[in-house]
Amino acid sequence: MTADALPSRSVQLAPSILSCDFARLGEELQAIGSADWAHVDVMDGAFVPNISFGLPILSAARRASPLFMDVHLMIESPERYLKAFADAGADGLTVHVESTKHIHRAVQQIRELGKKAGVTLNPGTPLDAVKPVLADVDLVLIMSVNPGFGGQKFIPESLERVRTVRRWLDELGSAAVLQVDGGVTPANARAVADAGATCLVAGSAVYGPDGAQAGLRRLREALAVGEET
Repeated sequence: MTADALPSRSVQLAPSILSCDFARLGEELQAIGSADWAHVDVMDGAFVPNISFGLPILSAARRASPLFMDVHLMIESPERYLKAFADAGADGLTVHVESTKHIHRAVQQIRELGKKAGVTLNPGTPLDAVKPVLADVDLVLIMSVNPGFGGQKFIPESLERVRTVRRWLDELGSAAVLQVDGGVTPANARAVADAGATCLVAGSAVYGPDGAQAGLRRLREALAVGEET
């Protein structure tokens, strides 16, 4: 750990099934059985320029795996679908501050559904946009790419955004998960964790040509580097 790094924290891994082979969804979920969560990216083609999948895939994933289903809603007006995704098997629901006029109400709705409530924002959105709800959420997601597509490169400036939100959460005494999604690889995983992240989402870095188990192992090995220094 570098001299200016934050204290070591336990870091969870949440593979994004957006990068898996959907013809083998059950097997792909079995392959990440040693992970902490399964990250489910839902895109509507309106809020982001891509369409991924929706309720049927989440339902199938829920039946195939006992993992915590971490659902990231990249959709317009997510309030319309919170109950449906909760009923389909989501354990946590994360919504974008840009996608709703009433982010506090959306967070309340998620809590009322008995699910973990998360909030996120795009890389170009000022961090102050999440500050009003920090005390009310279970998770804050820092997007380290512009959402909509997998396989993008990590935006280096995201590290400072992670450090800032880490400081805010610590000042609040919040136990909320600080998650980072976008371009996370073994090459940068340790730096992201040192900045204060406690959960890393990775898609293509996990679901590589040699399989998800090998991808998870590489990330864990990268995170272990420097933990004792």
